[in-house]
Amino acid sequence: MDIVSDFSLKKYNTFGIEATAKQFVAVHSTKELKTILLENKAQKKFILGGGSNMLLTKDIDALVIHIDLKGKKIIDENDDFVWVESQAGENWHEFVLWTIDQNFGGLENMSLIPGNVGTTPVQNIGAYGTEIKDTFVSCEAMTIENQQIKNFIKEDCNFGYRESVFKNEAKDQYIITSVVFKLTKTNHKINTSYGDILAELEKNNISNPTLRDISTAVVAIRKSKLPDPKVLGNSGSFFKNPILLKTDFEKIQQKFPEMKYFDISKTEVKVPAGWLIEQAGFKGKRFGDAGIHKNQALVLVNYGNATGQEILNVSKNIQETIYKMFGIHIEAEVNVI
Repeated sequence: MDIVSDFSLKKYNTFGIEATAKQFVAVHSTKELKTILLENKAQKKFILGGGSNMLLTKDIDALVIHIDLKGKKIIDENDDFVWVESQAGENWHEFVLWTIDQNFGGLENMSLIPGNVGTTPVQNIGAYGTEIKDTFVSCEAMTIENQQIKNFIKEDCNFGYRESVFKNEAKDQYIITSVVFKLTKTNHKINTSYGDILAELEKNNISNPTLRDISTAVVAIRKSKLPDPKVLGNSGSFFKNPILLKTDFEKIQQKFPEMKYFDISKTEVKVPAGWLIEQAGFKGKRFGDAGIHKNQALVLVNYGNATGQEILNVSKNIQETIYKMFGIHIEAEVNVI
């Protein structure tokens, strides 16, 4: 467990941005994490998970602690459900595939989302009709200040759309070390509510899909729309889909009757940010080595040597243009560092 100075973070962020950590250490157990926090109390710290939801715009003048805790296990089960605990450093997609191998249901629609398990509650990640909060039971987190372990149950987490207590009231106070999920063993709730999934299943003549069929369909859809970060630097969806009051949306819709939307409650609608960006003419555009992906307007990409600031400038250009055109503010889902 050595602390390394002037450490390159290029391989530790999915955008592939060249940035340097003043100091860097990887921890592989809660004991190591506690030791590092205790021995470096005065040092400024930066907690790094899978590096999949951040844009580095500068070097990190701090001790970067990479959470690399591994392991997963069944902690309880009955005839219908199983409670599975995963350590924070487990790769999310590999964990999802493991649950499917065991015929445990609930995570299959979130296949191929980049990142590690420990950061999933922070963003309340979601895809194709499901979110972490649907299967989340609890997580353990260590306080940075005094190294105490606290258990957060679902009600403690204040989950919202890409929101949680860890992004707000508890921001920068805790490090999630493990997460517990409640998954189905029988009577799986197969979610094919998104048209893309249905179309993919129909293409493969699947009328009675299994958990694996759903996962395979989601992987195929994501691969067709989203670039592989190992090939083309990106962080998945850069922007959140804006949620508007229906009364406000109806006024905008009068000017743009073709605008796509989804009802999410009696009073709110969700507008696809990708549609807005595409209508504004950004899809496939390139600004030097920073750009917008040709197949998915929500995804900003690094074509090779873009800086984080250059990608941030592109995102601001998009936000300003969307606001001028539609009067809608789209918010970044990615954490800008």
